[in-house]
Amino acid sequence: MTDQLLTSTTTDAASAPDHADGRRLRGDASRRVILAAAVDLASVEGLDQLSIGRIAQAAGLSKSNVATLFGTKERLQLAAVETARERFIETVVEPARAHPRGLARTLALADGWIAYSRDRVFPGGCFFAEAAADFDAKPGEVRDAVASTLREWGGYLAATLQHACDLGELPALDDAKQAAFEFSALLELANRDSLLTGRNSSYRRARAGIASRLRAAGGDPAAIDAFAAVADG
Repeated sequence: MTDQLLTSTTTDAASAPDHADGRRLRGDASRRVILAAAVDLASVEGLDQLSIGRIAQAAGLSKSNVATLFGTKERLQLAAVETARERFIETVVEPARAHPRGLARTLALADGWIAYSRDRVFPGGCFFAEAAADFDAKPGEVRDAVASTLREWGGYLAATLQHACDLGELPALDDAKQAAFEFSALLELANRDSLLTGRNSSYRRARAGIASRLRAAGGDPAAIDAFAAVADG
């Protein structure tokens, strides 16, 4: 396993070639506006509900503008998945990488995921939970893109847990992939419950479940207790 996963592929606008003309720059700006509207809308209404006309309305642009930039509904959906992936990485993964590999980063990832859902980085909660529900039984490129991102996340979390085990920080952890699966299940259920009830108590339960698993694996009690004590108000 490796932690070299979930790497952002965003290209900084400042690195655009000097010879890029005004039309290209305007097109890039319109594309960013459209995709920002698309991922927010998809998190609430569903990725499968995205259409050229619906996004044009949400972004305040013409249908012809959106159609020129994306061509088809599927291309728009695929671009939305990648945009959501970038936002997830920037919100959850990159901040956690400021912490050392191992238990500290594991806790930072779980804490960051809870904040990502709780603070509604996407208006409809976790974009990928909604997208997976939309496409889990619909074969095609969009489903593959959603599944790929979820596999990346699960793999990265498992690799981080395995590093903690290898470093002796979770000496009783016997299966990092199983632990990562359990953590993801707790987080996704907390996301769904919070959306349905409008309350944050589910995040405290997710923290308690993750903390219990890490304590049983021999993790540092002080670090785990600090994670579990976050109020999520």
